Amino acid sequence: MTSSILKPAAELAATNITRHPNESAEYRQARQALLLEEIELRRQIERVAELRRALPPGGEVTKAYEFIGEGGEVGFPELFGDKRTLVIYSYMFGPQREKPCPMCTSFMGTWEAKLPDVEQRIAFVFVARSPIERLVAAKQARGWTRHRIFSDVSGDYTRDYVSAADADAPGYNVFTRFDGTIRHFWSGEMGPKMSDPGQDPRGAPDIDPLWTILDTTPEGRGTDWYPKLSY
Repeated sequence: MTSSILKPAAELAATNITRHPNESAEYRQARQALLLEEIELRRQIERVAELRRALPPGGEVTKAYEFIGEGGEVGFPELFGDKRTLVIYSYMFGPQREKPCPMCTSFMGTWEAKLPDVEQRIAFVFVARSPIERLVAAKQARGWTRHRIFSDVSGDYTRDYVSAADADAPGYNVFTRFDGTIRHFWSGEMGPKMSDPGQDPRGAPDIDPLWTILDTTPEGRGTDWYPKLSY
């Protein structure tokens, strides 16, 4: 860990020369105190990321999971392409759902322009339980061209890595492949029962930039607003 060689956050914050027109002394004092906390937050994010990267090998993937993509049947190893790391985002669009989940759709929409960058380093695919025809139609309706979408027709993958009850639930899983062996690396494990009082249930890190942007505003995330499929 690198934290032992870091300068104190207060020392770094003291180097800040940013000032804004007509700000009060009270504002600057409070902003400097906030800056210190922001530096500590940045360091905490990196500490957690280091711990995540240092996880021991996860469970080996031994089942021959099969998916249906836009080009036909695909086995689990094929999802990696030429990469050694694979992220699978399972989104809520099961057969029982008339339309895709607005929250999942909002999150996925943010990746349209970023996927070419992400895919320089890892493979990133999106999986749902509906037949591929429904997934393709929904993808086309959003104007997405970059998303690699797959149908988990049998539900085997979903039951093992997202919901044992095969619920229409989201999931974010990371897998690795070394020397031909595929292992689970990490997944989001914060459930609703782990939420703090007065907060909407959420995990960390917060991968959706929507919420990160709103966290920088006086309105914040709110407690009664969620994305919609259309406005």
